[in-house]
Amino acid sequence: MSSNNQKEIFLTYPAKRDVLFVLGAGTSHPDGVPLQRDILPLIMNGSVEEIPDSEIGKEVIEFVNENFEFDEANNYPRLEAVFGFLDYFILQNESLSAKYSNEKLRKIKEYLIKLLHFIVDYRTEKKSKYYRLFWESIAEFNPNISIVTLNYDTLLEQAFDFLFEKFGYIDYAINFMNYEKNEKLKPFNFWIDPRKPLSVKANLHPVAIKILKLHGSLNWKYCNCCNQTLLTPWDRKIDLNKGKFLGYTYPDNIEYEYSCPIDGTDFETLIMPPSYYKELTHSVILPLMAEAGKEIRASKRIVVIGYSLSDADIHIKALFQKHISSSQELIVINRKNTPQIKLRYSSITRKVKFYEKTFQETVTDKYFMKKLLSV
Repeated sequence: MSSNNQKEIFLTYPAKRDVLFVLGAGTSHPDGVPLQRDILPLIMNGSVEEIPDSEIGKEVIEFVNENFEFDEANNYPRLEAVFGFLDYFILQNESLSAKYSNEKLRKIKEYLIKLLHFIVDYRTEKKSKYYRLFWESIAEFNPNISIVTLNYDTLLEQAFDFLFEKFGYIDYAINFMNYEKNEKLKPFNFWIDPRKPLSVKANLHPVAIKILKLHGSLNWKYCNCCNQTLLTPWDRKIDLNKGKFLGYTYPDNIEYEYSCPIDGTDFETLIMPPSYYKELTHSVILPLMAEAGKEIRASKRIVVIGYSLSDADIHIKALFQKHISSSQELIVINRKNTPQIKLRYSSITRKVKFYEKTFQETVTDKYFMKKLLSV
């Protein structure tokens, strides 16, 4: 159905993607998102004053102090080592001690995930000028792209808003409860499902762009009762005393606590913490991994920016090793491509090129961006 100034369309994807971008921590770090190695020090050293004064912060800090040794020279344990230690007991269904029962360890793990959520959100209040430049190049040179990101933050999506409707729509490849026509979900029906027919202005030809967040996102809230995910694009806050997600009414900005609008259950975080053990069978993460495999196979060129392919991310190495072909070109852009990083990527494919550039340098170099997007 259409009118003189509106038309109804389906957004479809070309059979082949020109470029698949894979974004790591190095793309969000310029905007203040801490690198993984800096997160535990931020929790432990009191530099984020809300943490040591909170109930969740006190529990986690006490646990780390009692089970790990570190010194004032910032020789902190790796975050994945702390999660790995917790995961060992949880997976074995064992207690650590009388004080740290298996149930208590599960609670501490969830608390640590919530602190991780809090710290990443704490540093992402402002919009990113670098992601804005990234999107400007895509809009100007080539929209036939998709994105896999390993970042929890929402800077990438926040920077897309100037392109919404007239250029395109974000496709998270998730069936959010926002799409349900349920009276209880009416306040959340604002997010448009790009896989359904859309009514757009007759002079517009928007595209859909997949953003696959394989490690979850700060603005995804998961209900383990109805097993659905609510997208709250602008609400990412978390109460460190109650562990509740917080929302704010518009326009009066009154704070309230989130719970599942279907069954009233408290939402859980939907971010995959850095650990040597990855829970890949989650009902949200598993289909995203399959979707990422399809995008790898469909892409002519894969461009990895700010991602070192760490040993804790063996699932990402496996994903690429399974799906990449010898004819596909892999480009790796890092601030510093160490010999170890080069060996990791060369083990995936021999057809790889390395560039030593930061994300800032990459997106501010229009000629280079055009070259990356020209396939």
